[in-house]
Amino acid sequence: MTSSKAPLEWRRRARAAGVHLLSCLVVAMAVAALVFLVWYPWPYRIVSGGEKLLFLVMGVDIVMGPLITLAIFDIRKPMRELKRDLAIIVALQLAALSYGLHTVYLARPAVLALEAERFRLTIANDVVMDELPKAVEGLRALPLDGPRLVDTVEPTDAQRGDAIFKAMAGTDIGARPLFWRPWGAEGRRHALKVAKPLAPLVARAKDRAAFDDAVARSGRPLEQLAVIPMIARDTSWSVLIDKTSGEPVGFAPIDSF
Repeated sequence: MTSSKAPLEWRRRARAAGVHLLSCLVVAMAVAALVFLVWYPWPYRIVSGGEKLLFLVMGVDIVMGPLITLAIFDIRKPMRELKRDLAIIVALQLAALSYGLHTVYLARPAVLALEAERFRLTIANDVVMDELPKAVEGLRALPLDGPRLVDTVEPTDAQRGDAIFKAMAGTDIGARPLFWRPWGAEGRRHALKVAKPLAPLVARAKDRAAFDDAVARSGRPLEQLAVIPMIARDTSWSVLIDKTSGEPVGFAPIDSF
C-alpha cells in the first residue's frame, strides 16, 4: 500500500517544485531586465562583470528554492503547517535575492570618465561619495540608468599632493566627483587630442567577429574611427571615437594601450 502511494507522492512534490521553479524564473526574468537594460546596458554588463555576478545570485536562488520545496512538500502535513513551510522558503529566497540584488546595485557601473589619455569605468561602490556635494551642478548624484559619461580636469597645484596620495591608494580621478565635468565640447576636444587611429590596431583583436560587430554598431567605417583605452573591472576594452566630432560612438573588445 505504502509503495503504491510513493510514486503519487513524488509526483505531487515534483509538481509543487515545478510551480515554484516557474515562479522563480518569472521573477528572475524581471530582475534580469532591470539589471541588463537599466543598470548594466551593453557592454557594461560584460566589462564590469555584471553578468557573472547576477547569474551567480539568480542561479543559487532559482535552484535552491524549488529543491527545498521538493524536499519538504508533503500533502499529508496539516495545511497550516505546509503553508508555513512554503512561506518560510519564499521569505528566505526573497531575502537572499534582495541581498544579492543590492550587491549588484552597488557594483553597477556609475561613471565613464575620460582621465588624461584613457577612459575609466567606475562602479558606484568605488565613487568617493563624500565628494558628490562638491561636484559641479548636474553631477551630484549617481545615475540609475547606466553610467554617466564625464570629462575630468587635472588637479590644481594645491590638490595635486592629495590626488597622488589617493591614486596610490587606488582612488583615481575618475572616481572623484570633485574632478568630474559634464561631457560637452571640452570633453570632445580632449578625446580628439588623445585618441589613436583604430585601423592600425585591428590585428590586436582577439575575437575578430566581435570586433567587426562593434565597429558595425558604431555606424561608422573603420577609417572614421579613433580609439581610447578603457580601464574596467573585468576586462580591457576601448571606447570608439568619431574622428571628426570627438564623440564616443561605441566600444570594441580590443586593448589599445
